[in-house]
Amino acid sequence: MRRAAGLLALGLVLAFLHRATAGAPLEARATLALGVLLVAGWAAGAGAARAGVPGVSASVAVGFALGPAWLGLVRRDEIDALRWLGDAALAVLGLAAGAALARETRRADRVALARFAAGAAALPFAAVAAVTLALGRWLPVTVHQPPGDTLLVALTLGAAAAVSSPAVTIAVRDALGAHGPTARTLLGVTVVKDAALVAVLPGLLLLARPLASPGALSARAAGQALVGVALALAAGAAVGMLAGLGAARLRRDGALVVAAAAGAIAGLARLGPPLEPVLGALVAGWAAARFVPGAGERLRAALRGAGPPASIAAFALVGATVHGGALARLWPWALLLAAVRAVALRYGTRWAGRDARVSGDLARDAWLGLISQAGLALGLAALARRAFPEWGVSLAALIVVQIAIHAAAGPVGLRAALVRAGEVREPREDRTDADTPVGNGPAVAARRGL
Repeated sequence: MRRAAGLLALGLVLAFLHRATAGAPLEARATLALGVLLVAGWAAGAGAARAGVPGVSASVAVGFALGPAWLGLVRRDEIDALRWLGDAALAVLGLAAGAALARETRRADRVALARFAAGAAALPFAAVAAVTLALGRWLPVTVHQPPGDTLLVALTLGAAAAVSSPAVTIAVRDALGAHGPTARTLLGVTVVKDAALVAVLPGLLLLARPLASPGALSARAAGQALVGVALALAAGAAVGMLAGLGAARLRRDGALVVAAAAGAIAGLARLGPPLEPVLGALVAGWAAARFVPGAGERLRAALRGAGPPASIAAFALVGATVHGGALARLWPWALLLAAVRAVALRYGTRWAGRDARVSGDLARDAWLGLISQAGLALGLAALARRAFPEWGVSLAALIVVQIAIHAAAGPVGLRAALVRAGEVREPREDRTDADTPVGNGPAVAARRGL
């Protein structure tokens, strides 16, 4: 009752502030909007945790509810002004994922990991692309398109279906304290397949350009995306080495190093070709922890403190990016494609489980931990908007609606996979959070361990 009263009071304050600041400068309104999202996301996350729902899902729901798609307490121009901060928050989570991967994959069976990543990427790509082609006569984005353009849409939606979210994975597993073999494997799979897939879509679009109708595809946008991937790798390595050296020398200022690295990556994403900030952050975290002695543990300690607020900010902004008109028009198609992707993920991971080095438990449940999407998928949506001048906005809107669905449902699936693996315990009413044991659980990933 007390919590409900507090949330009601918070809602009334937010409504008053929204009305009172309508004529204020954009910078002031954007700062207030950020505070609103952080406070509301924290409150919703605390309530969701008591119900066994990950805070990431609550943050996405808060962003959607307070954003332009529903209540409108956070305005569209305020969200646009906060995009740099959203990229920086995702970069913090990407740094954490890269740093964790550098430590946790040294003993990994890389062949089994690559097989798992291939199964979790190839089958969703093929299934969603095939369904798009089969339903091209009815899909709103392709209903008036010739066959060649429909193929380009199918390739784009297939590529978007193939990616997952390292940022969501690291945020949920750290919030749950799950660091066992299943959690490590899922993190490795998301990083490996997303790093490999980020250049796939622009490459496919360039190869399929002769099939497009005149003016339908901007080859320049696809080429710039490939250049952006290369720059993200280079910039990530450079920022990571600098961050590692800074963390090794400034032992008490790890949070400052993390903020500087994330801000630099987000800032570089605004310059020249469209650099993918999450990819740059993954490379930066991995390089800092892998090649700078003593930097890994200090960075990981600083990132543990920065992770919760970064997670709230990043995923609340993901929820707020959903356009209400696009949701009303495209939600049946987004749900259909999300369902096709989920089924393909399930059978793709089961195919990977045929390898003797992958346990049956992981092959059965890992698909639940690969549903989530966030930063890299948003980058593909932005590429679709630029690459298709005539109808890219509609295609990007469909992808963003799917991302919102996956970002909200994915953390719940990831938690379920970790619970089934025994790496996090279900909360009980007679046990406080401090008494809830969370451990590494049984070794279910592979014979050699991940």
